[in-house]
Amino acid sequence: MNAGDGYGPPNPGVEIKLNTALGKDVTLEDLERDGYRAVILAVGAHRSRQLGAPGEDKEGVYHGTKFLRDIALGNAPDLTGKRVAVVGGGDVAIDAVRSAWRLGASEVHLIYRRTRADMPAYKDEVEAAEQEGIQFHFLTNPSRVLGDGHVTGVEIVRQELGAYDASGRRRPQPIPGSEVTMDVDVLIPAIGQEPDLFWVEDTGIETGRGGTFAVGVGLSTTRMGVFAAGDAVTGPATVVQAIGQGNQVAETVDNYLRTGRVEEVALKPGYEVVKQIFNMEDYYKAVRPITREIPVEARRGSFDEVEVCFDEATVQEECKRCLRCDLEWLETLGLEQVPAPDQTFVIEQAAQAEATE
Repeated sequence: MNAGDGYGPPNPGVEIKLNTALGKDVTLEDLERDGYRAVILAVGAHRSRQLGAPGEDKEGVYHGTKFLRDIALGNAPDLTGKRVAVVGGGDVAIDAVRSAWRLGASEVHLIYRRTRADMPAYKDEVEAAEQEGIQFHFLTNPSRVLGDGHVTGVEIVRQELGAYDASGRRRPQPIPGSEVTMDVDVLIPAIGQEPDLFWVEDTGIETGRGGTFAVGVGLSTTRMGVFAAGDAVTGPATVVQAIGQGNQVAETVDNYLRTGRVEEVALKPGYEVVKQIFNMEDYYKAVRPITREIPVEARRGSFDEVEVCFDEATVQEECKRCLRCDLEWLETLGLEQVPAPDQTFVIEQAAQAEATE
């Protein structure tokens, strides 16, 4: 389906080629021969990390990213009456345990090698999982996947916290002889993701920590004319961060195609004057309204939003708690409250211009 065929806005000139994998169906050399002067690699970090435990290739091991993707695409597995264990402490792990419970699992366990305080998942999501009956097993880690062909259980070993590691957290270490068996039918590893860069060898593109692209000025890679952005650079992050880098690399590539130079390009946001229609002083003591949620019993078997939307009147009052950061920004920069357009500029050139003033 193309934009402009009645299902969307007029085609902006973007040609989309589906079912075309980099490294399999097309290479960087192919794109260069076809006349493309710049390539942006935004391949994400979709490959689930392996547990490194014997037996993880058994049927019934269902990696977190694939599990959540299948649910989103309408291919959710039937977990009715099954015992499910998820390994990990991040957002994917919490999404997986809550989804498994909604799909009818009789037991849902979360295995995490650190403490609850060390979990990187959003705290409110962790609390919601607890409300839904998820069983947490902290300071435990899988050491072996059990079963003859199909998963029947997982051997877990207790952990103790040792010295601090690079993340600023104490590194968990196994306690010898503390192994116990947990009976499960499905095991879902969700211990992190990384880009799938099987094709990167001999391309001249260097990678860094976590298998991500090493980038320099303007998100440029070590191969001329090739840039990268998103999770393939930062590692698994948020949609907002990926969009931000997408905007940044677009500005860089636009400048590169026009000038032939790889430079750091920045966007100085403009300002649109907003008419004040209420007295801000009347709301300086206003507090955030309580978000209503559907009952826990209503969530079973349903993927409906847990948080209930505010009514229109509440939304209008909530908007009046705005702190007007735009006014603070103008004051900080010494600018007047007058309309101004966005401005794109090269950082190095701007710095040189300021030095000569």
